[in-house]
Amino acid sequence: MEVVLIKGAQLILSLSLLVIIHEFGHFLFARIFKTRVEKFYLFFDPWFSLFKVKKGDTEYGIGWLPLGGYVKISGMIDESMDKEAMKLPPQPHEFRSKKSWQRLLIMVGGVLMNFILAFIIYIGILYAWGEQYLPTENVKHGIMVYEAGQQIGLQNGDKILSVDQVYIDNFRKIIPTILLEDAKSIQVLRDGQQIDVEISDEDVALLIKSRAVFDPRMPFGFKADRIAKDSPASLAGLEKGDVFVGVDSLQFEFYDQFTDYLKSHKGQEVNVEVVRNKVPKTIPVTVSEEGTLGFYPEFLESAIGFLEFKTVSYGLVESIPAGFNKGISTINDYLKQFKLIFSPKTKAYESLGGFIAIGNIFPGVWDWHSFWNMTAFLSIILGVMNLLPIPALDGGHVMFLLFEMITGRKPGDKFLEYAQIVGMVLLLSLVIFANGNDIFKLFK
Repeated sequence: MEVVLIKGAQLILSLSLLVIIHEFGHFLFARIFKTRVEKFYLFFDPWFSLFKVKKGDTEYGIGWLPLGGYVKISGMIDESMDKEAMKLPPQPHEFRSKKSWQRLLIMVGGVLMNFILAFIIYIGILYAWGEQYLPTENVKHGIMVYEAGQQIGLQNGDKILSVDQVYIDNFRKIIPTILLEDAKSIQVLRDGQQIDVEISDEDVALLIKSRAVFDPRMPFGFKADRIAKDSPASLAGLEKGDVFVGVDSLQFEFYDQFTDYLKSHKGQEVNVEVVRNKVPKTIPVTVSEEGTLGFYPEFLESAIGFLEFKTVSYGLVESIPAGFNKGISTINDYLKQFKLIFSPKTKAYESLGGFIAIGNIFPGVWDWHSFWNMTAFLSIILGVMNLLPIPALDGGHVMFLLFEMITGRKPGDKFLEYAQIVGMVLLLSLVIFANGNDIFKLFK
């Protein structure tokens, strides 16, 4: 329960910050062009608000529906659907009275602020923490392969050499490279021989749906962390902190050899050898039909030190271009994901997630490094999503403004009203679909 609360708190804080920054972008450009802003709200406030205060012409407040936020700009057809105000003659302070290029800047202001925020956060992260990664060449004992990886042809102990003959220095970027660059093969070293593992469209679809494909191969040195309720481990009396030393008088060199042994004894009783408070114990446990015991391992320091990470440090001046490059690279990678989402072959749309999925990307402990990394990434997602040419999103308004600037013809208010309704229905459907995916996955 504590983990859920910590993740939820990080999600709410991150999204609140992003919404305020995004709406401030619209607010700022509206004020620059002397356009009246009637409301500036964090979260939506149908029927009532949790807090509100009026300063000048603007009401600032917090709504009760945590699905974003908004600024209500005078003379603009937006989610408020204030049709009565639009029937009145245009006033100099209204959005509709401003020049098209001014209206365009007001509409892109939110997205611009999201991208600027992401760049600033990345600069700060690189300056404060540097960049730590695991070089692929340091995964000296190869990979530990999960079910999805085995299905595409990888094996425990494979050493990844390249993707489509291109060496990937950062081990954690291998899977993103396969997915985003439409890779056709992985080159691995297996038993002293180089082998090409071919990647098909079906394999890509499988990788997208899988939570884990492979990890660095870890030595057999771990203790039980969390133990699932009513699991074989729990029923047998295994406890958190038990250090595993063997099974059935067998000792293993690597963790995957231990898990493979369990899978070969599904439904059978095995004798798990642990050390509890410096006292050796042998505990009989019946392996589940899935080939697991039902606990989460925590690798010992000796095992974690098995991997040699690399840290790149940045001075203040160096962190600025590095932060911009990281932000641009992240935007580019996210844009490439759209090709996967709309591809019927990969069926990536089935993996779309809502608030539960977003919340789960945050760690179960409060870590400012992870928090700011996730916030920068979500800021880019919010910016890119808002640029989509869908009515009710900033991109929809931009699309109509560009049409006006090119043709010299302004879309009618009635057309904009209907377009806004269609866009809101599309967005609501997407929210329902994404969060429905989350709920469905909980019960799978």
